[in-house]
Amino acid sequence: MKIKYGLLAAIICLMMHSCVVLSPKKYKTLVAQRDSLQSRTNNLEAELARLQSDTARLHREMTELQRNYNTLNGSYNALNSENKANSSRLTKLSGDLQQREARLQEVEDILRKRDAATNALKDKLQKALLGFQQSGLSVDIRNGKVYVSLTDKLLFPSGSIVIDEHGKEALKQLAAVLNKESDINLSVEGHTDNQRVVNLGQIKDNWDLSVLRATSVTRYLTEVEKIDPQRITATGKGQYQPIDPASTPEARARNRRIEIVLTPKLDELYNLITK
Repeated sequence: MKIKYGLLAAIICLMMHSCVVLSPKKYKTLVAQRDSLQSRTNNLEAELARLQSDTARLHREMTELQRNYNTLNGSYNALNSENKANSSRLTKLSGDLQQREARLQEVEDILRKRDAATNALKDKLQKALLGFQQSGLSVDIRNGKVYVSLTDKLLFPSGSIVIDEHGKEALKQLAAVLNKESDINLSVEGHTDNQRVVNLGQIKDNWDLSVLRATSVTRYLTEVEKIDPQRITATGKGQYQPIDPASTPEARARNRRIEIVLTPKLDELYNLITK
């Protein structure tokens, strides 16, 4: 062993061009230090490799996160822009809705006034014509209009288009109310039963009879009772709008009638709707 240490010492001397004699203990210490340094170096190199690998992985993750962020940010900006557009549309729609609700309220108010006026007119007519209701006169409301229905026997002799005195008295009472209601339009409708017209001279059929009776009533109201002709329309419905479809004598008697349809002028409502 001493020979080996001596040889090693000699080699060291040759390499360093000077001779330093190390004791075995000192030599072992240096060798141990060298091995320790080598081990630490190896550990540091392994740590460096691991850190470099982690750094590369973190760079990849950061790149992916940046890409995801850019995508999400773009989506957010698009959604934010769409949300602003939707908010603008919602504001406009809300304004339109308020305007429509205001117009609807106006229309409802006008219709309520019309219904109130229609009911008041019905009450006036029923009171004015009370004495004729047992003779075949009725007053009712249908679809916002007042219908004054007079059976043919109340107005005309059988098969005639000439109004008798009893019928004139009923129309006079009706005109007294209507002349005070200038905002009411009138439609005089003649109706017949479905029995064929015979032996009535120039009257060819139920169309003729219904039209001529309607015009007779219209002429009396305008020429005698002085209702403005511009307010009145005369029409003949013939047998085609019966109120009782039965074929009994009673049903046919109800179908032979003059209906005076009273319609409130709706100029205010029309002007509102056409704004």
